[in-house]
Amino acid sequence: MNFNIQQILDFLSELAWNNNTEWFHTHRAEYDEARATFIAFTQEYIHRLTAIEPSFKELQPKDCIWRINRDIRFSADKSPYKNHFGAFPAPPKPGLPSSTGGKKSDRGGYYIHLQPGACMFAAGIWGPTPDLLTALRREIYANYEEVEQFMGTKAWKRYFGQDFDSYAGWDLKTMPAGFDKDFKHPEWLRHKAFTVSYFITDEQACAPDFMDTLMDMSRAAQPLNKFLNFTFEEYGEFPKPIEKRR
Repeated sequence: MNFNIQQILDFLSELAWNNNTEWFHTHRAEYDEARATFIAFTQEYIHRLTAIEPSFKELQPKDCIWRINRDIRFSADKSPYKNHFGAFPAPPKPGLPSSTGGKKSDRGGYYIHLQPGACMFAAGIWGPTPDLLTALRREIYANYEEVEQFMGTKAWKRYFGQDFDSYAGWDLKTMPAGFDKDFKHPEWLRHKAFTVSYFITDEQACAPDFMDTLMDMSRAAQPLNKFLNFTFEEYGEFPKPIEKRR
């Protein structure tokens, strides 16, 4: 199935230069067409993800796609609209409706970002609460061999390199309290988020096989999400003692 990603990028490019309500309302039909394409694209992506993430079966595009309107209440930038489309398929809380998944989920998922010149795929957990961050660090500390294993695969190295993403000025400069300074991978525990990402060219995003490429990246990242989400499944509340997996 082919999707007109170029039309989405063209609309977003124009919006970036004309980010005001008057222009947007005048070009509402173009936005509606671009959004409809992105919804259909996200639906197909979720459908394909169910092959590796069965819990996504009931997930809907509306659960995963953010509104284009910006929250400008506390921002110096008063531009009313985002200049990108984003969707985050992620698992819902067990036993609860699919609406608790996607963009509302605090679990590891898959993020697709369409923006002219800045398209991106990402996976993992960004911005965890302090308790969850501590739990994830403990899980990595106790089971680092498993992380080494999936980071060592060809698929992982092809897209994500040798580490989680780093965020300048946000990662810790020293080992967090409570962890052995001699840990084999201290850089992993200094992160405040556990994500990986791959930047996509506009040409790749508009190619007929883009969905296949996106799924290839998703399969490479799936072991990370599985590892991170184990923390929720096993421990539920945070923080709790985390022991080496049997």
